[in-house]
Amino acid sequence: MRVQPRFVGRIGPADVVTVANAALGFTAAAVATADPALAARLLLLAAIADGLDGVLARHYGGTDVGKVLDSLADVASFAVAPAVFVFAVARAEWGVSLDGTGAATLLLPALFVAAAVLRLGLYTAEDVDGATTEGVQTTLAGTILAAGYLAGLGPLAATLGTSVAAVLLGATGLFVYLMLAPVTYPELFARDALVLGGLQALAVLLPGAFGGVFPRSLLLAALAYLVLSPRFYWREP
Repeated sequence: MRVQPRFVGRIGPADVVTVANAALGFTAAAVATADPALAARLLLLAAIADGLDGVLARHYGGTDVGKVLDSLADVASFAVAPAVFVFAVARAEWGVSLDGTGAATLLLPALFVAAAVLRLGLYTAEDVDGATTEGVQTTLAGTILAAGYLAGLGPLAATLGTSVAAVLLGATGLFVYLMLAPVTYPELFARDALVLGGLQALAVLLPGAFGGVFPRSLLLAALAYLVLSPRFYWREP
């Protein structure tokens, strides 16, 4: 008697993309120490996959396991991978020790992972309406960190009298708080999600074109959503 793998017939097209999202997260983490720019592009590609699986679920229908798979994949792609990416950038600049900046190099990415896992667990257990979510989305945090790096943080760091690593670590620490903050974020309308996905794709494919306009535009759009959407971006109930 032929025995089929037990997942055959239990997962749909959206779940396949979700699993690919997790694989992209691992790949981003794996290459971060050798090529942070490539890792950042892979993080954005994972974010595209994270949006695409929702589109496929709405079109073809979701599965019972889909929501759990989505959160598990996001742990890989938007908890562990961004933390490893930031750690790799900081270690390249400062090295790793148990005091001063070296401690921050380890501590803040570790706290980012902890906050992201907690936020994803709470989302899976409690956020059921699909229109809003409490706390900054892990996908948004990962997108801002990756887009910021690709956009070129050197001039900003120089203006602040600090380094690229310090800017990324500062943002990482801020996201540790924002992911667990009692602030309601609306989910994007389909048309806006499409625009953001297009910017993500262009930032992945052409990060340096036209003076880096695509990752910079993506960063501005993501920051605008981060700051303005809790108050000004309304959805129908």
